[in-house]
Amino acid sequence: MKAASKPQERFPAMKRIVLETECSTQPDRFGRFASSASFWLGSKWAFFWAGIVILVWGITGPVFRYSDTWQLVINTGTTIVTFLMVFLIQNTQNRDARAINLKLDELIRAVDKARNQMMNIEKLSDVELDLLDEQFARLRAAGIKRRADNAAAAD
Repeated sequence: MKAASKPQERFPAMKRIVLETECSTQPDRFGRFASSASFWLGSKWAFFWAGIVILVWGITGPVFRYSDTWQLVINTGTTIVTFLMVFLIQNTQNRDARAINLKLDELIRAVDKARNQMMNIEKLSDVELDLLDEQFARLRAAGIKRRADNAAAAD
């Protein structure tokens, strides 16, 4: 018997979701660019080349007599790069957080004992999140107490 090679073949319900995703995906040029740029700019090679640029800039200091223009070049360059990187990183982080939340929502939906109310909790207010946090603190305390009681009873 041949094993199913794709998750869609092993889980038929997933086939519909995958097909819907593949069919309805709009080309997101900025998203693809941001993802690709974040990947490459976060690599050791980008760090290496940034170090080379700083080294070359430092070595050229005496040639330009450490002039204001020489300093302005590096200050302006790093400011522009930093400004643009903020948006690239934020876009990538937003997409990653959204994907993780969707994966967690799917896990919550799939687990019978999980509370479906936990889906989309990232959209709750800080006050509502604080209330949930207090609920989980009480559950943790009860679990710790139960474990301690069980350990004491076993002795």
